[in-house]
Order: sequence, then structure tokens, then C-alpha cells
Amino acid sequence: MGDCKVDISADNSAVIQTQNASTQPNNPLSRKLNKILETRLDNDKEMLEALKALSVFFTENSLRTRRNLRGDIERRSLAINEEFAGIFKEVKEELESVHEDVQAMTTCCEEMTSRLKAAKEQTQDLIVKTNKLQGENHRLEVRAQVAQAFLAKFQLSNEEMATLRGARDTPITEDFFRALSRVKHIHEDVKILLRTNQQTAGLEIMEQMAVLQETSYEQLYRWAQNECRGLTQETCDISPVLTQAMEALQDRPVLYKYTLDEFGTARRCAVVRGFIDALTRGGPGGTPRPIEMHSHDPMRYVGDMLAWLHQATASEKEHLEALLKQVTLQGVDENMQEVVGHITEGVCRPLKVRIEQVIIAEPGAVLLYKLSNLLKFYHHTISSIIGTSVASLLMTIEEMHILSKKMFFNSLSLHASRLMDKVELPPADLGPTASLTQTLSLLREVLASHDSSVVPLDARQADFAQVLSCILDPLLQLCTVSASNLGTGDMATYMVNSLYVMKTTLALFEFTDKRLEMLEFQIEAHLDTLINEQASYVLTRAGLSYIYSCVQQHSAEQGPLSLLPSMDGSSVKAAMVQFDRYLSSPDSLVMPQLNFLLSAAIKEQIFRQSTELVCRAYREVYTALTNPANSYKDPENLLPRSPQQVQTLLS
Repeated sequence: MGDCKVDISADNSAVIQTQNASTQPNNPLSRKLNKILETRLDNDKEMLEALKALSVFFTENSLRTRRNLRGDIERRSLAINEEFAGIFKEVKEELESVHEDVQAMTTCCEEMTSRLKAAKEQTQDLIVKTNKLQGENHRLEVRAQVAQAFLAKFQLSNEEMATLRGARDTPITEDFFRALSRVKHIHEDVKILLRTNQQTAGLEIMEQMAVLQETSYEQLYRWAQNECRGLTQETCDISPVLTQAMEALQDRPVLYKYTLDEFGTARRCAVVRGFIDALTRGGPGGTPRPIEMHSHDPMRYVGDMLAWLHQATASEKEHLEALLKQVTLQGVDENMQEVVGHITEGVCRPLKVRIEQVIIAEPGAVLLYKLSNLLKFYHHTISSIIGTSVASLLMTIEEMHILSKKMFFNSLSLHASRLMDKVELPPADLGPTASLTQTLSLLREVLASHDSSVVPLDARQADFAQVLSCILDPLLQLCTVSASNLGTGDMATYMVNSLYVMKTTLALFEFTDKRLEMLEFQIEAHLDTLINEQASYVLTRAGLSYIYSCVQQHSAEQGPLSLLPSMDGSSVKAAMVQFDRYLSSPDSLVMPQLNFLLSAAIKEQIFRQSTELVCRAYREVYTALTNPANSYKDPENLLPRSPQQVQTLLS
């Protein structure tokens, strides 16, 4: 409202100014009014603020209020200043109070500072001593920690010392091995001290640990020795603690070796006792039965003994592997082989005596050969377990194998010598003699047992050649001597039959190729004889023998063939008539010996090849008789059939 009034007043003034401007241009009031009117209130912030402040208390625009405006403003300003002075007085009083408090605090602080200075001067020596004691305490704590760490590193605890220095009959536990391992580590770590200035302490600790080590190893060895001595039962249970003991004792080779020897001695007693019990008592409750109950059956008797030893050897090898599974020494395999050989050495004597009794009783060549193969098989099998051939058990088995093999070949040689002492004559059917059949039956049994044996292939092949030499060579000699007084055809037939029986016997078995080839060559040699004999037999009975011999022996110097005795046309004609009768039934002219042949294939071969020889002889006769130089008249009538026709008829 006030602003509106001011504007109205300003407008009125402007009108008056306009009216009087032309009359009073130089009036000071006019100039002042003009200056006021020219002022831009929008840009004068101070004026705007003053007008706003004025509008607060200037509520009525009247002449009186305008005249009293200056006084009102001065009174208002005075009231404001008085109010400000009152408020500032309160502030001043508060500040003076704060100043007094600060002054009091300053005085107190100065007093406390002076007291502290006095106290510091009085306790300076105590502080120095305290700081010195604190530094000394810190150094002592560090030294105590170092000493504690040194003791923990290079000394055993009371519990560990008590474990290692226990009584002789105290059982060994896991704590013992941990304490022993700690002693070993201390003994190794103390070498570091010897490279420092603490050589005296290092030497003392090393000596202490060395003595403690030796004492501990001695106690461990005696405990392991007692444990091994108790392993005399047939079933052996290796405890994990004993396995750890062997691992620890490997650092002392002498004690390690003594412990192994003790184990081997205990197990040797157990194996010998178990073997004797198996021979005489049998298993628990009589099952299985005692091995001695089968002494009447050599193969089962020897086989059961060797099978028991094979199982026992494998079991002892497993026990040793369990005992030494944590040992890392070089040569541990050799140690096991040696100990297993020592364990099984005790059974060698009873085994050898019993097998010798069986072999010396001469149970027969076949049984001796089976025993030889059985011993060879178990030698190979047990050697794969023991891993060495110098073990006493393997040497004993090898000796028995050699003895049985020697007795076997002695038996074969004796049989052969008996055959040669009393040579049988060939039977009437020219077949194999009874002695030949008996010997081949023996050979068949030997070879059958040889094929069924589980001996390695190379060993079987070597034995095979020796067996065949011992039997076949005397048989061939026997057949030759037996047939020496026979005629050519009978001898050839008898030899072919005998060789054929030998060949069919050998053909069933392996490793006989060379012998079969040799027999085949001998059969073919005798077959040639039979073929020639059959051809000669046919030519003689067919009437061509004399003519064929004349043709073969005739020469041009003797003149025509027709002039020879019994070679004239009529004689030749009669012979051809007889030959035609042969051609009509060629099977009628067969040597009696061919009917005794055991092999139909051989008989057929002889008949076929002899027929070829007859055809060849007729061809030569036909060629000679049709030759004009031999002066035969009308040879077509003498020889009505050509060689091709004859071959067709005979084939």
C-alpha cells in the first residue's frame, strides 16, 4: 500500500515538474526532482531494500506521517541500536566470564606444568632405570624365546626321553618311532651348529643323540628279535609295528641282517614242522589226509609234497614282503630270496629222501618220465617265486629231476637192449612184431604224458628229441635185423608196415616233424622196391618179361630182334595173347605181399606206379617190334593194341 502511495506522489510531482519546466528550468528543486525521476529503481538494490524496510512501519501516507518520517526513522534506528547495545553487553559479560575461566585454566595448567617439571626432575633417575630395566627385560625375553626354540629344536621332551629309555620288556609303540625319528632329525640338524660358533654345544648334542640312537636301536633290535622268535606258528601275522621296526633298523645293516636271520630261523622251524605234519598227520581234523597215505601212488605222492612246498614258499614270500614293504634299501629283493631259501632249506632232506625212494623203486619208464616233468614244472614254478636257482630247495628239486630223468633213460636203454637181445621174427602177415607194438605203445604213453606236461616249451622240445632217439633208433635197428632173412618183397612189405606204424604213432604229437620226414624217406625207399617187384610180377605172369628183357639187352650188332631165340613171330603172338588176358582183368595179378600192407593208400600207390612201369615196358616192346630193322612181318597183327590203348585199359 505504501509503494502505491509513493508512486502516486511521484506521478503528481512529475506533472508539476512538467508544468513548471518551461518556466523554471534552472530551479535546484527541479534538477533534483529530475534526477530522482531519472533514477531506475529496478537497478538500485539499496534503494529497494530501504523502501522494503520503510514499508514495515510506514503504514499511512499522510502529510503528518511524511513530516514525521525522518524522526520516526531516527527513533527506530535508536531503538535498534539500544537493543543491539543491550544484547552485546550480555555477550560481553559472557565473554568476560569465559575469559576468567580461561585465565583460571591457564593458571591451573601452569601450576600443573610446574609440578610435572618438578616431578620429572625428581623421577628422572627412576625413569632412566625403568627404561633400562625394560630394555633388559626385552632382551631376556628374546633370549628365553631363542633358548626355548633351541631346546625344542635340539632336545627331546621328557615324554620322548621316557619312551626311548623304557624298560627292556616295554612294548614298542608308535610313540617310540616318532621319538626315534626326532633323534635322527636332531642328529642331522645339529651339524648346522658345527658350522657356526656353537661348535661345543653342537658336539655335545651330537654325542648325546648318538648315544641315545644306539641305545634306542639296541632296544628296538631286541624287541624285534623277540617278536620274530614268536612267529613259529603255521599262520604268520606280521604286525604293522614290526614292519616299522624293520624300516627303522635298515639304518643299522648289522642289526637289520640279524633280525632277518632270526625271522628266517623261526619261519624255517614252522615250515619244517608244518611239512612233517602234512606228511604224517594231515590237516586240522584229518582234512586233508596225510600225504604219506598216498605213497602207493607215486605221482600223487610227489605232486602233493611239491604242491604243499609251492604253497608254503609263496606264503613265506608274502610274509617277507609284508615284513619288508617299507624298507627302501638296495638289494631288498636279494635279501628276500636269501631268507626264503634259508626258510625252505629245512624241508630239503625229508623231501629228497622220499622222492629218492619213489624213483629208485623203478615204477616204470612212463611214470619216471611223468615224475621228471612234474619235478621240472615245480622247479620252474618255485624258482619264479624265490627268484634264484641257488636256493637249497631248488637244487634238491633239480637233483631229483636229473635223477628221475636219468632213471627214465636208463629204463628206455634197458628196454632197447632187451629187444636186441631177443630179436623176434616177422609174423606170417608181415605186420609189426609184438615187441614193436609194445615199444610203440610205451612211446605213445611217454609222448602223451610229454604233451600234457606243463614244462616250458623249449625244455619239452629238447627232451622230445632225446626220447625219440632212445626209442626209435633201436626200433629201426630191430626191424632191420628182424627182416634180414626175408626175401626182397617180404622184407620191403614188413619194413613198410613197421615204418608205417611208427609214422602213425608219431604223427599224433608235436616236435616230430624231422622224425616223420626221415620215416617217410625210408618208407619211399621200400616202396620203390615193392613197385619194382609188383611190375616184375605182372610182366612175368603176363608173358612180357622175357620179351622186355630181350628188348632191353638187344643191340644192333646182334641183328634183327626176330632172329633171337623165342623171339619169332609165333612166340611173340602167344605172349601178346597172354598179355591181353591180363588187360582184361588187371586186378588179378597182384603180389601176395601187397595184401599184407596195413595202409590202403600205400597199396594203391604201389599198384598205380607199378602199372605205370608195365605201360612203360609195353611202350618199349611195341617200339622195338614195330621197328622194321627187327624184321617182324605184319607187326600190327602181332601187337593189336597201341601203348595209349594199353594205358587207357590199365588206368
